Amino acid sequence: MTDGQKRKSEPLLDQTGQAILEGRDAATFLWQAPDDGPTRQRVIEILEQVKRDSAAKGRREMPKICDELLTAARAEPSPQSVDILQNGFDRLYKLWGAAKSGLL
Repeated sequence: MTDGQKRKSEPLLDQTGQAILEGRDAATFLWQAPDDGPTRQRVIEILEQVKRDSAAKGRREMPKICDELLTAARAEPSPQSVDILQNGFDRLYKLWGAAKSGLL
């Protein structure tokens, strides 16, 4: 599948989708610099935004995931907390995509 084909099948990004992708990128960066305070703070801000936005749209699972990820983001920097963040942002993206496509 080419990049163009992949993009056509993905839903158009709204504010929540963009925030989730930004958070996923920031979590990936934390693998290289787990002690990076500003990036960790940005992840927390993104999670709070996604939690607010998804709750306002009536989503139930996404705010719960955000709560779990906020705990990991505020924890002592470690490979485990970064792994939890990356996996969580992947879960959020899949749920967001399913909701955008009308599956949820």
